[in-house]
Amino acid sequence: MNSRLSCNRGPQPRRGKPGEILFFLAWFVVCAAAAPGAAAGDAPAWMHALVNAPLPAHDEKTDAVLLYSEEVLSVQANGKIKGAERRVYKILRPDGKGYGTVRVYFDSETRITNIHGWCIPAQGKDYEVKEKEASEMGLDEVENGILFSDDREKVLRIPAAEPGNIVGYELEHEDRPYVLQDRWVFQHKVPTREARYTLQLPEGWRYKAMWRNHAEVLPTAAGNNQWQWVLSDIPAIKPEARMPPWPGIEGQMIIALLPPGGGAQNKGLETWGEVGLWVTGLTNGRRDASPAIKQKAAELTTSAATPVEKMRALAQFMQREIRYVAISLGIGGYQPHPAGDVFSHRYGDCKDKATLLSAMLKEIGVDSYYVVIDTQRGKVTADSPATPFTFNHMILAIRLPEGVPDPSLAATLPHAKLGRILFFDPTDTMTPFGQLRGPLQGNYGLLVAPEGGELTELPKLPAALNGIQRTGKLALDGSGTLKGEVREVRVGDSAGSQRWALRTVSKDVDRIKPIETLLAHSLGTFRITKATVSNAEQTDRPFIYEYSLVAENYGKAAGNLLLVRPRVLGSKALSFLETKEARKYPVEFEGPARDTDTFEITLPPGYEVDDLPPPVDAEYSFASYHSKTEASGNVVRYTRVFEVKQLSVPLEKVGELRQLYRVIFGDERNTAVLKPAAK
Repeated sequence: MNSRLSCNRGPQPRRGKPGEILFFLAWFVVCAAAAPGAAAGDAPAWMHALVNAPLPAHDEKTDAVLLYSEEVLSVQANGKIKGAERRVYKILRPDGKGYGTVRVYFDSETRITNIHGWCIPAQGKDYEVKEKEASEMGLDEVENGILFSDDREKVLRIPAAEPGNIVGYELEHEDRPYVLQDRWVFQHKVPTREARYTLQLPEGWRYKAMWRNHAEVLPTAAGNNQWQWVLSDIPAIKPEARMPPWPGIEGQMIIALLPPGGGAQNKGLETWGEVGLWVTGLTNGRRDASPAIKQKAAELTTSAATPVEKMRALAQFMQREIRYVAISLGIGGYQPHPAGDVFSHRYGDCKDKATLLSAMLKEIGVDSYYVVIDTQRGKVTADSPATPFTFNHMILAIRLPEGVPDPSLAATLPHAKLGRILFFDPTDTMTPFGQLRGPLQGNYGLLVAPEGGELTELPKLPAALNGIQRTGKLALDGSGTLKGEVREVRVGDSAGSQRWALRTVSKDVDRIKPIETLLAHSLGTFRITKATVSNAEQTDRPFIYEYSLVAENYGKAAGNLLLVRPRVLGSKALSFLETKEARKYPVEFEGPARDTDTFEITLPPGYEVDDLPPPVDAEYSFASYHSKTEASGNVVRYTRVFEVKQLSVPLEKVGELRQLYRVIFGDERNTAVLKPAAK
């Protein structure tokens, strides 16, 4: 299951789809009806042997269990691969019906030579679905600006995937890999009773097995240069809100296939240094500048007075003028197009845009290096096995010239050999030069230096570079109606997400939709009487909302008292940790952030403060929250600061995070009590 270097360009919803195109052989299952062409036919003996097998440990919410999983990989002396797979599920609940549909993803380098499916019902005769019943098609949805792709899918629907029944399939495939590596993923969303992986190598070949999220298991010799790994009772991975990305927690084995002598061009890669050299081989000569590129680089930088201004001008050209369009065919899923082609066409994918920008930077005397990375932090970690197929994105590390002390260049790191380097994503049109969006911060990427690859942790930016500064000046009348003006200044990802949401909006009424959503979550009733948006396209400046509102019945009468919530807008409390099940995985934040709220509410004539909520001071290593409500004359002033300081909350501190959200929830509901002023 290897991902090409296509990427998700815009701000991503928490743990949404990564911008991947699957390469080699991958599969997943979805809900589907019984195949109309199914016929009675005996399931094979290896399936029937599992009918009375004990089930792996599971709870009452488990939809299905994987009784048996087997993968066999046979490597030929010429580097071609033949593989086979078997899986058998027992359906336990109605929502497990999806395990009766098999979807096999493949491309021009993979050929599906056989696929069969069967169902063994709890009562009645077996069902069989033969290869001729499988359908083949291109991908239904081509996302993230991908114009052409040779990825296809073959779908096999197994009938009667009902609770109590057993479904299974087997398939065979032939591959011509660019790199002799394979990945065995043996942990899934449902528990597994037994999983096997068998490797057959030609005479003289070796292998290197690299494990992740599981202790190393030694294989048994199963024949002449044949090896087999067997695992039993593998627990399920149950999805949790804000958990690390799936590939970062699932048990897997990366296996490098090593021909004799080690001289094969596509031999299995054992180290990150070798992965970097493989990327270098794909990119050699691609950054050569054409005469048109040289001319444009000079034109864009002629009026720039400093090296940083020159770099910024080239970066903005890449963000604004080179469209994201991907053509993912064959090795083109990993190899960038020549810079001259990208420039002349004015489009390319992430690696194409990085290539063109690198070529243009070279024209002003600035060196840069590819950084292969994933758009989800946590998918690659410091101990991840070396493989080029775990990434889905490419950015640049720019070697800064000596004496460039520009505070706007926050996404920098000192490098022992390269000096001070700045990380920049040419594909991200919403993040200004010098910064990185949250999911890339603290993320591990492969820095491709001349001598090879180096797994590098990207910098974490100061929290103050991302957040919302909200100020409101409002007045309350005796009937409880609240009126006033609010100003929101957004920077970093908070600004980028709004710009992305408004990028295709043309009507003024639609430009304030995000404001209406915010108010709807904070106020029972409201009217927006005026609203403006500033700097919607100027990514190097803060994004600003300014609006006026009227909220009737904001103040609640209680006898002769008036109850008023000082926290007028916005909520920081989250309830996803309020579950009965114990948490199993860390909590991931999008990135560092610092949000501030200041609301001044002028009291109605004839009222004074009787009671104010207490201050709140909650300080943790991963986040902090401070609020205060004060009265000065006829004005109640509420201020608060919420800061996310770390990118992840380890499991042992999740209880503290739950408590923090409870403290915030209580503070946001607190009210000030107003009473008639003494005469």
